[in-house]
Amino acid sequence: MLRAVIVEDELKGLNNLKTQLQKHCPNQVEIVGEANSIQDAMKMFSDLDDSPDLAFLDIDLPDGLVFKMLEELRPLDFEIIFVTGHSKYAIKACEFASIGYILKPIDPEQLQEAVSRASANQSNRINQRMDIFNGVYNNPNAFEKLSISGVDGIYFVNLRDIVRFEAEDNYSHIFMNNGEKITASKTIKAYEDLLMALNFYRVHKRHVINLNFIRKFVKGDGGYLIMEDGKKIEVSRRRRSAFMERLKVLHEVM
Repeated sequence: MLRAVIVEDELKGLNNLKTQLQKHCPNQVEIVGEANSIQDAMKMFSDLDDSPDLAFLDIDLPDGLVFKMLEELRPLDFEIIFVTGHSKYAIKACEFASIGYILKPIDPEQLQEAVSRASANQSNRINQRMDIFNGVYNNPNAFEKLSISGVDGIYFVNLRDIVRFEAEDNYSHIFMNNGEKITASKTIKAYEDLLMALNFYRVHKRHVINLNFIRKFVKGDGGYLIMEDGKKIEVSRRRRSAFMERLKVLHEVM
């Protein structure tokens, strides 16, 4: 069972989260501390005999953003699940950093998934993940690194080194420029949504590619790509027209 604390300034939100945890994660989480501000939270952490395993954190608190508290507590040795209702930058940063989050109002399935992931990660390289989070949150237009929750651990990769993603059921295989292959427990649709504003494109239901690693586009019935790693990637018929437009824009930029 995970020993958890909650930092939430709204009493209604605090009680709702506790109720949801009791109902949907009864044998997974034990609440060992509560606070409603950064000041109260710092006192709570100092009063605990042992560090918690998990912290549910509201982002906007009466005396500032919760990130200030996290910086004062470094080095961190507990998992984090942010509880937020509006911060799109925080959500994007969480996705890039493999940090858990729950949107308000709380969805039970999302809560269960976030708790399960936190249990699996168990503070695995949390300080490095928070570095990525802070980088994306503070500069949302500068995406350089991605944290990947692989089936065998947490990986930190440079986006420019990712050649492509390949789907297999609810898993994604990530192929790197150095030949490394990482298998992640996240769907390819999740990576498509995460990276769609960057130089990545979904050319097929099974493939998202880094446009920088295209070696050749072979025309023909449907057409296919040859990537820098030698892999042939089919371009689906229904995506071909939009993909050609994207290539055209890329060529003009280059």
